[in-house]
Amino acid sequence: MVAGAVIGATIADLHNQRRETIEGGRTVYTEPDRIIIRDPGGQAYVRGNDLYRFRYGARDIRTDTVGGETRTVVIRPDGSEIITVVGADGRLMRRIRRDPRGGELIIIDNTYRDPQAVGGFYVDVPPPVVNIPYDRYIVDAQEAPPDVIYQTMVAPPVQRIERRYSLDEIRYSPNVRMQMPSIDVNTINFETGSWTIPPDQAARLQVIADGLNQAIQRNPRAVFLIEGHTDAVGNEVDNLSLSDRRAQAAAELLTQQFGVPAENLTSQGYGEQYLKEQTQGPSAINRRVTIRNITPLLNGGQASLPPPPPGTAPPR
Repeated sequence: MVAGAVIGATIADLHNQRRETIEGGRTVYTEPDRIIIRDPGGQAYVRGNDLYRFRYGARDIRTDTVGGETRTVVIRPDGSEIITVVGADGRLMRRIRRDPRGGELIIIDNTYRDPQAVGGFYVDVPPPVVNIPYDRYIVDAQEAPPDVIYQTMVAPPVQRIERRYSLDEIRYSPNVRMQMPSIDVNTINFETGSWTIPPDQAARLQVIADGLNQAIQRNPRAVFLIEGHTDAVGNEVDNLSLSDRRAQAAAELLTQQFGVPAENLTSQGYGEQYLKEQTQGPSAINRRVTIRNITPLLNGGQASLPPPPPGTAPPR
């Protein structure tokens, strides 16, 4: 362990660090820096701790726990602060950027629950109707020119956003996420069982980083979800952990090597749920990360506006 991160870059390195418990009918697999939860119905998901991404270049870090919520303040060399509030269950609640003059910008507010929301965080909506060319809806980073990469990062939803969604609803509801175009970052390739991005491939993220930085400069509240995926080799728990680490590795590299603000990125692993190549065998195509702008989903279609106060609907 170094600053809470796992040494080693293959899923096999984690096997002796993983603990399995049963809590309220759910099976919980605990690793040093994330957990995988399998519900009684068989649905499984992973939840990581992305605070490690913010330690890079920090001048100071303060953490306080009040009323069950843990508030971590990362102070940067220029005096700005990134404030992350996490609930007692480890779930991200809020992320705020405070400038050196004390002005605050809400980047993520994950406390909002829409009156239409029912039950957990899965939202049952039909797949979106896509009326744009497929190669502009799912963009191939290896083939697309830089202007297409950037245009995809600032593109509007493919259809009208009916309401505002929480970050958790977006993470765990595929048809909600699919309302936004995405970029398959197939310019980097992961080895089987590994989340390491080889140094000779890191430079290939330059075009992605340039697009992200331009989009964030245009809208400082922009939030991009980096999604991690695996092929179908291996078991479900390993693949969820592995995919989450791939997404986080890409987010870390974008910040540390290319200066993309860490607070404008969030990541989530999906294991083998969304195979691009339908095969149960090894597949480099399936070992990938995907990026999409989820700002309109967080803000109900009003991508340039701050989140409305809790309990209110966003303006139309």
